Amino acid sequence: MELNDKKIGFCLTGSFCTFKNTILQIKEIVKLGAKVIPIMSYNAFELDTKFGDAKDFITQIEEITQNKIIHTIQEAEPIGPKKMTDIMIIAPCSRKYYCKTCKWSYRHTSINGCKIAFA
Repeated sequence: MELNDKKIGFCLTGSFCTFKNTILQIKEIVKLGAKVIPIMSYNAFELDTKFGDAKDFITQIEEITQNKIIHTIQEAEPIGPKKMTDIMIIAPCSRKYYCKTCKWSYRHTSINGCKIAFA
């Protein structure tokens, strides 16, 4: 998959046990030439858990992407209207959630084993 110069919104939700593997995927996407815009839910951005401190995850993600994390509704609102991304990745996104919320036809691919759906 060609990702050079693509703008990818990478959204992390509160499944904290997946953060370390998810951060590895962000690194791979950046290596493939994409500009990653990191986005985190309130809980993902604020909460420390047994899987790590929020501050440590934030630092890693911002260093990898060279972008500040979008983490408030006000910061996230312009993403769609301003067409800030070419692709949005929601991680993790369970098949159950994905099937219940998606009403469009999707093309599927994967990057290093990480399944991705495109509208």
